Formats: sequence, structure tokens, C-alpha cells
Amino acid sequence: MKLVLTINGRERAIELLAAAPACRYQLDDGPERAANVESPVPGIYTVLVDGRSYDAFVESARGALIVSIEGHRFEIEVRDPRRMSKHGAGAAGGGVQTLASPMPGKVVRLLVAVGDAVEAGQGVLVIEAMKMQNELKASHAGTVLTIAAKEGATVTAGEALATIG
Repeated sequence: MKLVLTINGRERAIELLAAAPACRYQLDDGPERAANVESPVPGIYTVLVDGRSYDAFVESARGALIVSIEGHRFEIEVRDPRRMSKHGAGAAGGGVQTLASPMPGKVVRLLVAVGDAVEAGQGVLVIEAMKMQNELKASHAGTVLTIAAKEGATVTAGEALATIG
């Protein structure tokens, strides 16, 4: 899947060749690279690339992802070129959506994976709270950028579980 990233105002192209945890990707026209990506807790990713380990802290703000790595802050906008208008006006559907848990509960089912295309209203994951299951749905069409939740995990109210761009 090819995406366009704007990182601190600089545009880059990335092609995702294989999804996490054993990621393979290509930046711009560079060589194919590999990284192992794990998310031990929501919003925190451990990335092993070129024999070096990094902790990435990810949050969603103002239609972008804010990523902090070793004291460096990156504001990243993600666009899927397949979803851009013919006039280049940007991504359809309005930026990055963060799906947050509406209440404390347990993640019982993931319905999509990172890199999957979703339509508006499509289920992304299911949370069980007070013996009732609640399906969290995408508010707009896009691509699943991150899934911080794991099946069986306990989550708190307001916890970011997935992002869609």
C-alpha cells in the first residue's frame, strides 16, 4: 500500500510491503527496509530497525499523528493517494480519526488490521463492558493506520485504540 506522509511539513512517499509486527517498507525511491514493530501498551510502539530499538509515543491531534522518539517530536499527516480528489485537494473524509474507548471494558474482537481499507460506518473493533458488546465504527472511509488494542486487553475510558486516515 502506498501512502503520502507529510512529516513536519516535508512530504515523503512510503510503500508498506508487509504489516507489523514484521514490517517491510520503502521510503521514496530508497531501498526496501525492515522493522519489527510491537505495541506493548496503547499509544506506545517499540520499533527495532537496523539493530537499534526505539520507543515511539503516538497520539492524535488536529488531524495528524504526533510521534515522539528520543525527545524528537514529529507531526505526521498520512494520506492515501487513492482517496485524493482529482484536483489534489487532499484526502477525502477529513484527516485522521482516532477511535477511543467510550468506557472501561475489554477488547473482545478486532475486525480489521493495520493497512486495511475501511468504509464509513464499518466496524473496527468490539469492546465488552457490563456484559454488553459495543462495536466501534469508522466515521469516514480511509485506511487503518494503527491499532493499539489487542484482543483480550482491558481498556480505560478515552483510551486511543485505533487510528484511521
